[in-house]
Amino acid sequence: MREAPELLLQHHLKTLKLPTVLREYARVASQCAAEGLDHVQFLARLVELELIDRERRMIERRIKAAKFPAVKSLDSFDFKAIPSLNKMQVLELARCEWIERRENVIELGPSGTGKTHVALGLGLAACQKGLSVGFITAAALVHELMEARDERRLLRLQKQLTNHKLLIIDELGFVPLSKTGAELLFELISQRYERGATLITSNLPFDEWTEVFGSERLTGALLDRLTHHVTILEMNGESYRLKQSRSQQNNKVD
Repeated sequence: MREAPELLLQHHLKTLKLPTVLREYARVASQCAAEGLDHVQFLARLVELELIDRERRMIERRIKAAKFPAVKSLDSFDFKAIPSLNKMQVLELARCEWIERRENVIELGPSGTGKTHVALGLGLAACQKGLSVGFITAAALVHELMEARDERRLLRLQKQLTNHKLLIIDELGFVPLSKTGAELLFELISQRYERGATLITSNLPFDEWTEVFGSERLTGALLDRLTHHVTILEMNGESYRLKQSRSQQNNKVD
């Protein structure tokens, strides 16, 4: 009979979906008894643990839903390797106020200068702030849009992509787009215009984007929307990855 109240408590906690309280209540009760804390302090400590753990799980779910190719933070980015990049500007962007304002960020620079790392860092910061994020390469995005159009589910996919607070489109410019692909990408960016924040990384300067989209008119209309409310990060310099590789080789030699 003595076990009945505890079993009932465990059942109620499972029903209420309070896994941290279920896991920690006995330990915290013992700890509070040893410290001479009353029942209110005991309950407050338990609820705080539940809230902290719940926020951690929500962040993990947002990170998983974002489909990042890797989880990278700005803390691990070597800003000294890319002197053209304004560190304070990037850290300001990590506060995510631009996402709330539904503005855009465009990162421009040659391959290997850390554009994807910075994009991932800003995406991670957004997840930690409670914002929904989607990450995809430009080539994969266009492929998904064309496939969805062929399968008559384009509207559903567009709605899903438009609902992200932040959509990160990586590697625009690596692969030229077909006329249909360019039009579908333009349509998506138009749908997100002033409705959600978009971050794009590209290895091409703006005056070469016509080579990707194949039409000056379409490129001009796209840039008009993207650059209306935009922060441009210039990331020029020697390949970030090449520097790391050289450093590792030198360390091996030493």
